[in-house]
Amino acid sequence: MTLAKVGRARYWPDVPEARRSGRRTCALDLGRVRVGLAVDDELGLLAHPRGVLDGRRRSALLASLRSFAEAENIGRFVVGLPLDMTGGSGDAARNAAALAQEIADFTGRPVDLWDERLSTVQAARSLRASEVRGTKAREHIDEASACVILQAWLDARCGRRGR
Repeated sequence: MTLAKVGRARYWPDVPEARRSGRRTCALDLGRVRVGLAVDDELGLLAHPRGVLDGRRRSALLASLRSFAEAENIGRFVVGLPLDMTGGSGDAARNAAALAQEIADFTGRPVDLWDERLSTVQAARSLRASEVRGTKAREHIDEASACVILQAWLDARCGRRGR
């Protein structure tokens, strides 16, 4: 067996369907003021921060997401679902689900909801570990949270746990 065959047989099954089609996945950490963005890499294995969008005007946010999706070849969005610590959904979760539906309708792309409990806490810890603190940390917390959401979604799709 050649190395190319071993590589393909070994790694191809772990590559998500969206990646096989050449489309990328974008995660959103929804906030009232800012919406954090993260996009997966070419293999669909790692999440990377992509900045924030203004979340105060819904129509502008939807237009920005559609433009971003077209420019970045986004095939799917993953929206963080803010469940409470017992797994229940309150007003924030219902609002996120409603916005997710609007994003799907406006962009024409599928949207998955993903449990985002403690994603901001994990993102803050990662930023502190990287020695990013204070104002700089507040500037990057939304996109770091989007990375946490996307990485958890990617790991679940590839069957990996506890990275």
